[in-house]
Parts: sequence; C-alpha cells; structure tokens
Amino acid sequence: MLTAGVDLAAEAKGTALALIDWSNQGATLVGLTAGADDATIVDAALGHGVAKLGIDCALGWPDEFVRFVAAHARHESSPAVDGGMDWRRSLAYRQTDREARRITGRWPLSVSTDRLGLTAMRCAGLLARLEARGVEVDRAGGGLVVEVYPGASLRLWGFDTAGYRTDTDARSALLQRLAEAAPWLSLAPFAELMVTSGDAFDAVIAALAARNAALGLYAPPPLFYLARARREGWMALPSSTLADLPAPPAA
Repeated sequence: MLTAGVDLAAEAKGTALALIDWSNQGATLVGLTAGADDATIVDAALGHGVAKLGIDCALGWPDEFVRFVAAHARHESSPAVDGGMDWRRSLAYRQTDREARRITGRWPLSVSTDRLGLTAMRCAGLLARLEARGVEVDRAGGGLVVEVYPGASLRLWGFDTAGYRTDTDARSALLQRLAEAAPWLSLAPFAELMVTSGDAFDAVIAALAARNAALGLYAPPPLFYLARARREGWMALPSSTLADLPAPPAA
C-alpha cells in the first residue's frame, strides 16, 4: 500500500508531498518533494496507485459561514446576525474543528477567518483537479482523499511538538524521537530535508496520518454529522498509537 501526504500552502512554494510505501516488514519513505504544484500532487496520487491521500488543509468551509456570506450578498439579514463573539465563532469553526478542540484541547486555524483561507481556496482547486481525473472526492474521508492534521496527529501519538514547525533543532530532535518510536519506518535518504524544511516534515506526518485513516484508526463523523462533514470536511485524528500503523507480520 502507498499513502501520500501533502502539507499544503497557498502556492507551490511552501507545499510538500510525501509518499510512503507500506509492507509487512514496515514502511519506507520513497518520495519527498518540496515546492509541489497541483499537477505534481495529482500525478503522484493517481500515477503511483496511492490508496489514501492525506491533505493538511481544511477541505471546506463552515455551513454557517457559507449561509451568512450568501445571505449577506443578497442583502438579507436576521436577528441572529448580531456581530457578537458567540455568533462570530459559529461562523469561524466547522464541526470537525469543534471535535478537534474537544480531543486535543486546541482550536485548529479557522478556515473562514484566519490565514488558512487562501490555502483552502487552492485546496478546492486541487480537489477539482482530482475530480476532473475521475476521483470521487468525499470530504468526509471516505474515498481517496482525507483531511489530516499533522501537528495534532503527532501530539495524539505522544510526541512533544513544541517549536518543530519553525526550529530546525526542534525538528531534528523530533525526528530522532520518531525514529526511536518507529524503528520499522525508513526515512533515508530524506531525513535531512525533513530537518531543513518544516513543510517536508509535515508532509511525511500527513502520509503517516493517511495510513492511519486508511486503516480506519480514527473516529469518522457520526451519522448525524455525515452530510455536514461531506460539505465542510472532516479531520481524521488518530485514535491509535503509531505502533498500530505497520501491517501485521505475514502468517
């Protein structure tokens, strides 16, 4: 099985793509590309037989935000539009963001109010490219594509993530801890790039999280949120340990 991970940015600069090959003996990082454009991501996902593509970006916008923007454009309003903090927060976060807050104790970036917006617009274009190539995109994670959250995945697997996105020493130390916790995972010859680039590091974690999702080791959206998740997106946050990711030894 191959899984792919994408640390998505608003442009190819800042975007990284990782490919991990899984077998009964463990897993090997077989590709890591910095500066990945949409065509590179789509071709890699479809040309290598990837089973799961984990994208570190919101796959949609909050239902309440979408309804508000559409109504605002029509000059429609209601008593609910009071401008208060509670109302604004209802527009800022998706249902999966609230679930992530409950599980991790931290709010993810808001796709409608924070600096994630431009990246999410690019993500919408990337999903459209995949659909144009015949991929049925399920934003709830049921198909090839799944939304992942590398930083939260690392924390849920028991790693200290302090400073790793911005500091090379922190990434080097985290990479060492990752190697110790997952001796079955071969990262050579890409370990140096993971240290020098936080984007590359997160792409690898996204590919690990994609494997986690492919094995079903996360809480999918409850049935009563499924339709909403298919509009807004749903983060596959690990409910397992890192040691659960390799395939069991052959009998």
